[in-house]
Amino acid sequence: MVTMVLVIALAFAPAAYAQEAGEPVTSRSAPPDPDSFQLEDFATGLTRPLDLTHAGDGSGRLFVVQQSGAIIVIQDGEVLSTPFLDVSGLLSQDALGSGYSERGLLGLAFHPDYAENGRFFINYTDANGNTVVAEYRVSDDDPNRANPDSARVILRVNQPFGNHNGGQLAFGSDGYFYIGLGDGGSAGDPQGNGQNPFTLLGSILRIDIDNGDPYAVPEDNPFAGGSGGAPEVWDYGLRNPWRFSFDTATGDLYIGDVGQNEWEEISFHPADSPGGLNFGWNAREGDHPYGGGGSAQMVPPIAEYNHDGHCSVTGGHVYRGAAIPDLEGVYVFGDWCSGFVWGTYRDEAGAWQMVELKRTFRNISAFGQDKAGELYLVDDGQRALVRGGCCASSRPTDMKAPDRRTRARSWAHFEAGRRIARV
Repeated sequence: MVTMVLVIALAFAPAAYAQEAGEPVTSRSAPPDPDSFQLEDFATGLTRPLDLTHAGDGSGRLFVVQQSGAIIVIQDGEVLSTPFLDVSGLLSQDALGSGYSERGLLGLAFHPDYAENGRFFINYTDANGNTVVAEYRVSDDDPNRANPDSARVILRVNQPFGNHNGGQLAFGSDGYFYIGLGDGGSAGDPQGNGQNPFTLLGSILRIDIDNGDPYAVPEDNPFAGGSGGAPEVWDYGLRNPWRFSFDTATGDLYIGDVGQNEWEEISFHPADSPGGLNFGWNAREGDHPYGGGGSAQMVPPIAEYNHDGHCSVTGGHVYRGAAIPDLEGVYVFGDWCSGFVWGTYRDEAGAWQMVELKRTFRNISAFGQDKAGELYLVDDGQRALVRGGCCASSRPTDMKAPDRRTRARSWAHFEAGRRIARV
């Protein structure tokens, strides 16, 4: 197992954004410069990595989710040989092989008070292919090992097909626990789950993990009383939310929702907006008609791109680190097939814009974030982690301009590649 860490001094031109002192950057006068950073190997030797996060405990450790069931610790730049937790014995068998599968260990989130209570949560598909969200606790005698006997199931959701399981877990700035679920799978949403808020499928769920048994429903959930939808549902109309995240500075929610035949999209839920947003699937794919019907209040994406060379969006994070000032306030995301990386942001008029940042030619399965807000690109092909430094090589520039409604699209050619990196 090889680990590479690179620390580089960076120099940048003045960033093209404006902000009041102490206020987070929420708009820009110009796009970020793609040549302000490059990707560099950070860690390799992993097995089918699907996510990366931190515990928020001040330890500086990173935790990598492997699809086959292990959570790996990276401490002081070293990939530790003993897993933090291994739940491979609980998983769908097809997640343990080398073939393509959307099942397995899919998500990890640490409680906001993990440093005090040692609680964390995982999302996996069990031996029958159904979704399980479970709570575990760190062991009493080793901070790099979880207690495998501490498992407590929080939620089970039957999955009618083997794909579109979602898997993301995250805590919002409100302290509530958010869970991403796909529409149940197959193709085209044959059960109509996306437009049915009474099912948990095709939705982002929001629950109170600190009260109730095994959880409580927040009183301000849009369907908390059971009228109009399932109490746990926060937003719906999603096909397969493959990675969502909260802007750590504003609390805004960004969702990468995988498309069907032609369009990949980024959906957006502002922090000051109540729940109950309908993002349109399967009445719409991206900002385009698909199955018809749906609600007049469907929320269009803030960014989208088509399948000309691409196939599956991977949601990322809003950059809030210090190493790359020119990315401040930009939501960074990519495509699993082509390895393209884009950024989307609001201009000074409040319109969403999108810019190509890199052509990595890697299988981007996730973007991770450390406690300091620095970003990492996860590549499940070359089983690596990559981070960003100065300075990028020349790049092709054939992006199309955003459309008149400000939701940008891009076209490019496919070329596969794989790795995990730090941005």
